[in-house]
Amino acid sequence: MDTLKLIKDTRIIAISRGFTAEELIPASLALYDCGIRAFEVTFEQEKGVEHTAESISQLIEKLPKDSIVGAGTVLTVEQVRLACDSGAGFIISPNTDKAVIEETKRLGMISIPGAMTPSEIVSAYSFGADIVKVFPAGVLGVDYFKALRAPLGHIPMAAVAGITPDNIEAFLKAGAVAFGISSGIYNVAAVKNGDLETIRSLARAFISKIQ
Repeated sequence: MDTLKLIKDTRIIAISRGFTAEELIPASLALYDCGIRAFEVTFEQEKGVEHTAESISQLIEKLPKDSIVGAGTVLTVEQVRLACDSGAGFIISPNTDKAVIEETKRLGMISIPGAMTPSEIVSAYSFGADIVKVFPAGVLGVDYFKALRAPLGHIPMAAVAGITPDNIEAFLKAGAVAFGISSGIYNVAAVKNGDLETIRSLARAFISKIQ
């Protein structure tokens, strides 16, 4: 599977954080039903990343084969390797770390590091990033994102954090190739209560704006 093409074609990466595998799997299958194909399971740095890696493996086993699961908040080379061993297809970080990016590429995964400034974005791309995650995009705003794209339009950028159904279209028009969305889709109460229809409704609200 061409992971990078899948992310760019479907645009939305659904970001889960702090759920058990038992909670995560039915919610993710509901999102798959809506057309989402890229799923990020965020490493829980305080609770232990091994638990997250196991959730990644279990989610991969349950999702259809035309989807892809990656690891988020990956901060070290060791965590890159753990994610790879769990079956992750892409690595997302909140920061730009040369060693993390290079190890991700060495292991054959897609690299999506986080950056905020033009210097960080250019550095991340020069280190081998496939997409640079502009973070936190919602706080920085669409005008900031658009200003970055003017001189750096050759670098694929994703808008992550603070993306809503109200602003996703504007970020798309500003040149975002993908979006990372967490609680806007994986609503905590809905996931924990097994309210799959609410989860589907939230996903459709985003998808309808970018089709």
